[in-house]
Amino acid sequence: MSGHSKWSTIKRQKGFQDLWRGKTFTKISNAITIAVKSSGGIGDPRENPKLRLAVEAAKEANMPKANIERAIERAKTKGAGEFQEVIYEGFGPGGVSIIVEAATDNTNRTTSEVKSLFNKYNARLGQMGSTTHLFKQTGKIEVDLMGKSIDILFMLVADAGADDVLDEKDQAVIYTDMSRFDGIKNQLSETGYEVLSSSIVRKPISKIEVDGQTREKIENFVNDLEEIDDVQKVFTNAKI
Repeated sequence: MSGHSKWSTIKRQKGFQDLWRGKTFTKISNAITIAVKSSGGIGDPRENPKLRLAVEAAKEANMPKANIERAIERAKTKGAGEFQEVIYEGFGPGGVSIIVEAATDNTNRTTSEVKSLFNKYNARLGQMGSTTHLFKQTGKIEVDLMGKSIDILFMLVADAGADDVLDEKDQAVIYTDMSRFDGIKNQLSETGYEVLSSSIVRKPISKIEVDGQTREKIENFVNDLEEIDDVQKVFTNAKI
């Protein structure tokens, strides 16, 4: 999102850092639980790729090891039976497509909170499948260029089968098919690049141009959705 978004502004306010940290830990903990539960109870990150990504995110956020282990164990208990992944699809300001991924133990609560924000922004929820076909689920890797040329990185990951590379000044963003995800990450580390983050995202097949006023509404809408405790990720095909 834009560096001038409401979310970025709020995070700079005094006292918000602890709240933001708590929300981050809650979201990551839920992601860990879902990763274990959806795999049939595999609690070893070496054998569960989705869990491995969630644990990596936890470490990047400096989440205590005890919290990580607690989330893994929670997924194995009977109480985690109602904990599930939920996906909401819809259309935001300017008619852009929106996908909301959530992890919840109470779908009524989560649906109510998501629906409330859609109504607030005059957006509308769609049926299952109404927007997912406009996105491709793919691996996203952010790396520090370590002072190297983007061309060198491009040649390295292109040979490894990456789909796309974006130049972000001192950093780069790599998109790759999930079958090549771990291989490219390992190759980057072995050749001296620092992997800053890695995740599974829904990359829009094509993006929609929006004007400045609409862009601001979309940014605020997405940021408000991300503030919901149960929401894990929000994706849009707006060009912002």
